[in-house]
Amino acid sequence: MDQFLFYLEQGINHITDLNGLDHMVFIITLCAVYTLRQWKQILILITAFTLGHTSTLALAGLNIISVNQKLVETLIPVTILLTSIYNIVKKSAPDKKFQINYFLALFFGLIHGMGFSNFFRAMMMGISDDSIVFPLFSFNVGIEVGQLIIVSLFLIANLILSTLFTIKHRDWNLVISGAGGGIAATMIIKALFLG
Repeated sequence: MDQFLFYLEQGINHITDLNGLDHMVFIITLCAVYTLRQWKQILILITAFTLGHTSTLALAGLNIISVNQKLVETLIPVTILLTSIYNIVKKSAPDKKFQINYFLALFFGLIHGMGFSNFFRAMMMGISDDSIVFPLFSFNVGIEVGQLIIVSLFLIANLILSTLFTIKHRDWNLVISGAGGGIAATMIIKALFLG
């Protein structure tokens, strides 16, 4: 149980750490188009993202794939920028069951999982590949819990601000998505030219 809690805590800390701002900005930008009433769609979206990053994290953790960290550090902010553009063009979250952004979240999750891989691999030093399953599971549960914390705080802030100041959701989406896109553009420039 102590081992589970250790890796769970590492997963939560990794996703909520302000030094790893890129993942937090992605999650917030991903959810900007939604309201609290659409919590089921948000849960599906976050789970799709988790499935994506779990897959590549497992493959990288087991040394099945090797990733170029410089490329991943550039691709992660690209996913944020593309998500923010999608949100602005889409204007509002559709109510239909099939949504393209579920697949985008899954695909972008694959890229973000590669970003987690070096951190996870460093934690696994000295552990054999057949012993990696339990830590991988615990770490991913921690990441999912961390994402749910971020999304919950974000949606509560949205609810409070939209209730107190009667902010229209369209304006909220534009501001949050625009900010996410701006942060992503800065990260891309840094990764390409200053990194």
